[in-house]
Amino acid sequence: MTTKSESTKSNAINVRAAIEQKKQKKNLSYLIEKLIPTGLFLIATISILTTIGIIYTLLSETIEFFKQVPIMDFFTGTVLKPLSQNPEFGILPLINGTILSSFIAILVAGPIGIMTAVYLSEYASDKARRVLKPLLEILAGIPTIVYGFFAFTFVTPVLRYIIPDLEVTNILSPGLVMGVMIIPMIASLSEDALVSVPNSMREGALAMGATKLETTFRIVIPAAFSGIIASFVLAISRAIGETMIVTIASGSSKNFTFDVTQSMQTMTAYIVEVAGGEAAAGSTIYYSLYAVAMTLFVFTLLMNIFARFISRKFREEY
Repeated sequence: MTTKSESTKSNAINVRAAIEQKKQKKNLSYLIEKLIPTGLFLIATISILTTIGIIYTLLSETIEFFKQVPIMDFFTGTVLKPLSQNPEFGILPLINGTILSSFIAILVAGPIGIMTAVYLSEYASDKARRVLKPLLEILAGIPTIVYGFFAFTFVTPVLRYIIPDLEVTNILSPGLVMGVMIIPMIASLSEDALVSVPNSMREGALAMGATKLETTFRIVIPAAFSGIIASFVLAISRAIGETMIVTIASGSSKNFTFDVTQSMQTMTAYIVEVAGGEAAAGSTIYYSLYAVAMTLFVFTLLMNIFARFISRKFREEY
């Protein structure tokens, strides 16, 4: 009886210990479940706090600049001479150079990118797709400084044989090379949009007697229109924010002209020039760096908002 009683007590103790251990594990698991959302929230807020910090820095320094330079002179001035004895800070030459280079880039990348996407999604065999997709990824992975030297040392000399009046540094050459750089972005995003169109729509068009080409351009592309437009807008934003290509190949002449054979400067190239050490901290030219950066930030922000608007407005649900 004694042995049986001791055995019963031992089993009871073991059960009680197991229950306590399970409770501890459950409490620990519950604590972890409670902490994980908090940790994830803190991680998610890092990007928000970073954005707020960037906006605060740009805005505070931009306000200091506009205390010294009238805001209307800045946004309507066509002369930019920050280092002269009588400095002028008109941003229009920089905006003009930025828009021209981006426009040239999208003229190059748009047709090539969309046609590449159409071929990959509608016509290419699996073997061709396996070859071309990695090539596009390689093109996207080339550092932009390499593109810049390519534009300056190869593209510009070739263009000067065709256009004798082309200056050594000009906006045409970097614009063309930027177009090559953003081709993978347009091609990849547009292909994703085209592939997402259901095959039933293609099969229905083919069953009605449409050719492959008619099906592609009258059915598939209109159905993927929102994704294609979004890819174009994002590619333009990428071109607007490009730095090294235009810094190397477009020169530093702050000309307000629409002649693409002349040297111009973009907003990003100006930021690199000022940040290179020529401006003393606290000077007007130093603060102009932040005013130009704020303008560039607003440009890219508006482009991304427009892309989201287009994507939502023309999105098709299947």
